[in-house]
Amino acid sequence: MEGASNGGMLYHEVQESKLCAVHCVNTVLQGPFFSEFDLAALASDLDTKERQMMLEGTAAAGDFLSEESHNVSLGGDFSIQVLEKALEVWDLQVIPLDCPVAEPAQIDPELENAFICHLHDHWFCIRKVNGEWYNFDSLYAAPQHFSKFYLSAYLDSLKGSGWSIFLVRGNFPKECPISSSEASNRYGQWLSPEDAERITKSCNLTQTQRNDIDQLPPEPVFSLDGTGVQISDIEDEDLKAAIAASLMDSSPATASVEASTSKTENKDSQEKTA
Repeated sequence: MEGASNGGMLYHEVQESKLCAVHCVNTVLQGPFFSEFDLAALASDLDTKERQMMLEGTAAAGDFLSEESHNVSLGGDFSIQVLEKALEVWDLQVIPLDCPVAEPAQIDPELENAFICHLHDHWFCIRKVNGEWYNFDSLYAAPQHFSKFYLSAYLDSLKGSGWSIFLVRGNFPKECPISSSEASNRYGQWLSPEDAERITKSCNLTQTQRNDIDQLPPEPVFSLDGTGVQISDIEDEDLKAAIAASLMDSSPATASVEASTSKTENKDSQEKTA
């Protein structure tokens, strides 16, 4: 089990634009070690080296050279090679989880220290900090605590859903050498495990309440006889009175017919009596 780091605090970055790769690398390292400009520079360096290799290799380099970059998209999504280069700076190795060398991690993932997950254009990190596992997905407001049992089940679920998973091994930094005033970005925050749990519970409660509201049955209604007009039984009484008055005003012809019929019946009755 790794020793306590960063005074027992958790470093988390909340999603900014499409910088999930930056957030992923920094949460692996547990500190604001890299900015988007740092990763862009690594991507550019990789592109240059790859183009040079293609030019020195085959004549099929034309297709490759027509692309602006193979390591960062216009939307800001970085390749796994960029993340590998960034973590290599700190002597960390990135290994695909389906490689033979990573087989122990497939059997007992809780014995490792970090995993990187990727699907489409989203990256996030699952990391053990101070002996406890957390999901540092930047789409969440705070790190989410994982039990050791749930870690294995969660990784299996990701694999079944098509996610690419990479194991990170090496000597992880014990302390962040960068002070908050020197941080290379402003996306991160330091949280105690208690604060992270409180924020997560609050977000879960809010989501549950929203789901409950979405699942409420439609409000009960009633219909005024012969009109087809439906009025909610919780609507304002003044509104109901106004609609009733409107209906009465719109039916003078009915009242006139009823009055005429009544007069005719009275006249016939008088004639029979006479």
